[in-house]
Amino acid sequence: MRPLASVQTLDNPREPTGIEEFDRVLGGGLVAGGVILLGGDPGIGKSTLLLQAMASMGVKGKAGRTLYVTGEESVEQIALRAHRLGLVNAAVELLAEVQLESIINAIRMQRPDVVVVDSIQTMYTEALESAPGSVAQVRECAAQLTRLAKQSALTVILVGHVTKDGAIAGPRVLEHIVDTVLYFEGDPHSSFRLVRAIKNRFGAANELGVFAMTERGLKGVANPSALFLSQHAEAVPGSCVLATLEGSRPLLVEVQALVDTVQGGLPKRLAVGLDPQRLALLLAVLHRHGGVETAGMDVFVNAVGGVRIAEPAADLAVTMAVYSSCKNIPLDKKSIVFGEVGLAGEIRPVLRGQERLREAAKLGFKRAIIPGANRPRQAIDNMQIVAVNRIDEALAELRS
Repeated sequence: MRPLASVQTLDNPREPTGIEEFDRVLGGGLVAGGVILLGGDPGIGKSTLLLQAMASMGVKGKAGRTLYVTGEESVEQIALRAHRLGLVNAAVELLAEVQLESIINAIRMQRPDVVVVDSIQTMYTEALESAPGSVAQVRECAAQLTRLAKQSALTVILVGHVTKDGAIAGPRVLEHIVDTVLYFEGDPHSSFRLVRAIKNRFGAANELGVFAMTERGLKGVANPSALFLSQHAEAVPGSCVLATLEGSRPLLVEVQALVDTVQGGLPKRLAVGLDPQRLALLLAVLHRHGGVETAGMDVFVNAVGGVRIAEPAADLAVTMAVYSSCKNIPLDKKSIVFGEVGLAGEIRPVLRGQERLREAAKLGFKRAIIPGANRPRQAIDNMQIVAVNRIDEALAELRS
């Protein structure tokens, strides 16, 4: 045993992968001894992203420092992908193997800095009799690779399959064993992909990386806010631009609402990309403190671009979008909104309001409706700040 006061803390130096958006999600890069779990739907781009990252690290450093272990494809299939991505000369070692003991022996012989295991569900250890992919096999293989990473200061990236519900397949303990859990999200029919950090012992959780799938692989998107904003020729009712935060990154997301007469049956309440229970709460506040009755109406709310918004800073934008659709009053195209709505109708401040405003100003927005407590101390160039303290004040701004 050692007293806590006697333990010297060590900085965790970062090793950039060379892919800026991936490094952002990781908290700056890879950490020696860290274990990363990357999950996502089949064909979403997990293997492509990791092959690009390993190739980039191999170019920057010495040959053989990266090892890509494939349990689902042959080395020839990996080479074909590398040709397609223009990585034919990448300094990446390939190993087609599913037996854990053979993989560990290869790692100890080659001593790479970074190892990718694609995927953990295909691996098995001879110490267990169960089939690959079983709960016991996944848990034991992940545990042994994690121990090896900690002992050898080796970075291990595990690729994980996901279930139909979107969770990583296998035992839940798998996410507890590793240091970082990343989810690859996106519509396979769209070219855009999101990588989200769910857990990160070496950085901030909920960081978001935005990529575009091209013929030459995944490319980072420099201005992701543009993905989540619709290009209306003129202002339309039911549309409101929200300044939200994804980890440390401010994003502008269009929130759309449609309020219509019930087309038979009970009124529907549907929220895509937002919390449905939060929507029901906001409709009650809108009725009590805004005088808007939606009991006999269908209410649909959507966050454009497939992004998921969990923070309460979206409350005011959702409320104003619903009111705009219900009263058929469009909000100015160059206006952004954020703020938490309380049950008493008050508008509460949110974190990092200045950064949200700066992002909006950078993209050409001229007006911001925000909580009174988030009013900036210094004026922001070319932006009118409208500070409100109650929901009725915000709705009055929409009517003006």
